[in-house]
Amino acid sequence: MNSENWIDIRSDTVTRPCKQMRKVMAEAEVGDAVYGDDPSVNQLQELGAEISGQEASLYVCSGVQSNLIALLTHCARGDEYIVGQDAHTYKYEGGGAAVLGSIQPQPIEISSDGSLDLNKVASVIKENDFHFARSKLLSIENTTSGKVLPQSYLNDAVIFCKKHQLKLHMDGARVANAAVAQNETISNLVSNFDSVSICLSKGLGAPVGSLLCASRDFIKEAKHWQKMLGGGMRQAGIIAAAGIYALKNNINRLSIDHENALILSNALKEIESLQDISVNTNIIKFSLPEDKVESLNNFLIEKKIKASVSSNMRIVTHLDVSSKNIEYIIDAFKIFFRT
Repeated sequence: MNSENWIDIRSDTVTRPCKQMRKVMAEAEVGDAVYGDDPSVNQLQELGAEISGQEASLYVCSGVQSNLIALLTHCARGDEYIVGQDAHTYKYEGGGAAVLGSIQPQPIEISSDGSLDLNKVASVIKENDFHFARSKLLSIENTTSGKVLPQSYLNDAVIFCKKHQLKLHMDGARVANAAVAQNETISNLVSNFDSVSICLSKGLGAPVGSLLCASRDFIKEAKHWQKMLGGGMRQAGIIAAAGIYALKNNINRLSIDHENALILSNALKEIESLQDISVNTNIIKFSLPEDKVESLNNFLIEKKIKASVSSNMRIVTHLDVSSKNIEYIIDAFKIFFRT
């Protein structure tokens, strides 16, 4: 499908660089990033450290690679990380930690608010016994399906991990959404974590890349894993420039996406056939009758709306979905369910 004139609500990963972002990409200073000579990559990494409140950051090609590098840096062969049953690092990243790092995942159920119950976490921490994998790391996700973890919970998680001698990683793919939703800075949410991954190519609108933020010593070791995974990039300043633009211009505007999601969800609640509608930051979820899935999908295609239509449907707002687009989507749903 040609993207021109289509409205894409499948994910916030589908955004396209705006003219201003393309301009800074075209004019970016570049060098060899593996040698540390790319000024744009270096600037992005410095900005990532500043925004996260960490000592350093590493620019990598994807969120999956960022999380994997973090796990490989924190954990040795035979170590274990504790993670949510439906967390991205466990369920949607190809089992990389287990396959490539011999790191055992210990999944537990995610609570309805997106958190991991710290009492449940405590119950699965292994004793210091040669029969068991070594419990080394707790990995949490913020946001989870758009749900924001409150600052109080994050503070509790930091204290908990220190008490139990666990490292603490955040898959913060959408942590900027969490910060904006709480009128907080990203650094206030993550500066006390041992590592955090921040995606630049979700709601922030960059075409590619994530930042892994942590201490200088951690990032020094992380570079070793980045190279081993084939993630060393040469004249990467062209794409790093997009990341710089995203961090400087596209964080505060996330509130627009949140407002659009709320407007859309309120309208969908008026449609009797749609059930269990929830909205969190920029993600709307609802149940759709199974017998309507195929016909709704075909109808939305006719209306030039790209959506991941299923009985458990998700709609995601982002910077390429305008308030006018939201009105158009509402009208499309109302027309379909009137027929």
